[in-house]
Amino acid sequence: MLTGITVVDFSRHLPGPICTMRLADLGAEVIEILPYPLDHALLSHSATGFAREPGAFTLRSHRNHKSVSLNLRTAEGKALAFALARQADVVVESYRPGVLRHLGLDYDSVWAAHPAVIYCSVTNYGQSGEMSQSSGHDLNIQAVSGFLSAVRDGEGRPVVTDIPLADYAVGVYASEQICAALVHRARTGRGAYLDIASADLLTTWTGLHALLSKQSGVDQRTGAWSKDYVAYRVYETADGQFVALAAREEKFWRNFCRAVGRADWESLHTATINQHHDLYEELCSLFLSRTQAEWGEFGMEVDCCLTAVEEQENWAENGYAQTREIAYSLPYLDRKTEPHTTRDHSWYIDHTHELLKKKCKMTAGDIRRLEGQGVIPVKSIERS
Repeated sequence: MLTGITVVDFSRHLPGPICTMRLADLGAEVIEILPYPLDHALLSHSATGFAREPGAFTLRSHRNHKSVSLNLRTAEGKALAFALARQADVVVESYRPGVLRHLGLDYDSVWAAHPAVIYCSVTNYGQSGEMSQSSGHDLNIQAVSGFLSAVRDGEGRPVVTDIPLADYAVGVYASEQICAALVHRARTGRGAYLDIASADLLTTWTGLHALLSKQSGVDQRTGAWSKDYVAYRVYETADGQFVALAAREEKFWRNFCRAVGRADWESLHTATINQHHDLYEELCSLFLSRTQAEWGEFGMEVDCCLTAVEEQENWAENGYAQTREIAYSLPYLDRKTEPHTTRDHSWYIDHTHELLKKKCKMTAGDIRRLEGQGVIPVKSIERS
């Protein structure tokens, strides 16, 4: 759908690459500008476990990207970056406000040469406001937005999630805004500047949640469903795994009750643990009578909103991910032994020479000169 659209990506970390990955998946040509000398930290994800070796995490979010390594500390490196940006339909960056202005790669500079450009800045706190220059990570965004206060444990303490929800969410949101801007440009011929902030997005989510909770009288400190509905809970199974029952509507609860042979429970759709602790205990015992796989099959057969709680380490074998072809093949999935080095980036290919010749009309002599000046890598980096 985006074939013919060129995106130049100056972003770092996760939100920007998630955004441009989605654009690449839709057919756009994404050219990411990497710093030279190469910062290997940008190509790694420090996590334990074979399936999280350096490079795998980045490969997942940089899928279908082409990379150009430029030394932006040099005048010629900045000029080449600008030359690529002025040819692009879309420019994405994720630096703190003002940083790219010092490099002459900010929106105003690019717009002056290319008024139809769609320029998207993806940051934590936006281009204005008291926190615009503040540092932060996903956890900070969840905290500032109020989102973290809605995710609490049994004792009412905010829970730190393993999934960087804010980073993923804003990446998706940014790609949506860029697509809308492309439609607007097709109609009007005008480009756009998009100020996309993670905290903005999660704050709007939290605001809606807070309004709904206020209207329903929910106590935020004890969770979104403070009444502890037995029909909307996670239950442990016989094999020590878990399933999620989310029979919020009466019809789903009724289907569940009939399928397990407990028609006497049908009138207890809105029962809570406090009010019907005996029912809760019976449900706990019921779920402990079968394995997760058995309950999973039950949920597929009975229309009652019952699903297995899939473990992260098994995501590639997840039936849903496989049948929807979401479980993309990654290099580490086929390896039988641990990698020999933590600096293994065998999947990484640098397209600097190829793209400079194609996009900037560089000759072989130009390439050698840029190599000698330390503007680009001495040779195209291809590790096999």
